[in-house]
Amino acid sequence: MVIGITGGIGSGKSTLSKLLRQQGYPVYDTDKEARRLQDEDVVLVQQIKSLFGENIYVDGKLNRPAVAALVFSNPELLQKLTTIVHPAVKQDFIDWKRNYNSEGLIFMESAVLFEGGFNLLTDKIILVTASEDIRIQRVTKRDNISREQVLLRIKNQIPDSEKAPKSDLIINTNQGLPDDVMQLIVVWQH
Repeated sequence: MVIGITGGIGSGKSTLSKLLRQQGYPVYDTDKEARRLQDEDVVLVQQIKSLFGENIYVDGKLNRPAVAALVFSNPELLQKLTTIVHPAVKQDFIDWKRNYNSEGLIFMESAVLFEGGFNLLTDKIILVTASEDIRIQRVTKRDNISREQVLLRIKNQIPDSEKAPKSDLIINTNQGLPDDVMQLIVVWQH
C-alpha cells in the first residue's frame, strides 16, 4: 500500500517522514528525488537548460536559488518546469517502488502531491497541517529565507482546506507530531 504524505511548506511532512524511516518504513521524498534527477538525468537536464538557458547550471548542478527566484514569481514558468520534472519523478517512484514487498506500507512525501498528480500513485493520503504563522516561522528558520519568500511558496500550493476532503488522515503539528501518530498510520498495515 502506498501512502502519500502531503502538506504545505513547513507543515511537518519531513518530520513525519523521518519518524517513519526510523520505524523501518521506506519513504520516497519527491522533492529530494526531483533535485537528484534535475542534476543527474541527462534528458531532464537538457529540458531544463532549454527552458532557462545553459547558465542555469553551475558546475553541473542546477542553480536552485536562481530557479526559485524565477518560478515563484512567474506561475507560467513554474507550470512549464513542473510539466517536465513531474513525469520524470513519477517514473523514478514507480521504479523505486519495485524494490519493496507489495504487502507492506511504503510512503511518498510530496508537498505537491495533488498539484503534481502524485496522488494518483497512492492508496491513502495523510495531510500534515500547521497554522500559517508556525509554518512561516519554521521555514524562515530552516531555510534562512524571508517571510515574503515563504509566502510566495505558500501561494503556489493548494491550500489545506482543499486538500483535507481528499485526505484519509489529517495530522496537525502546531504542537509537534502527536504521540499516537504511528498508531494512526499502522492501522493500514493490516
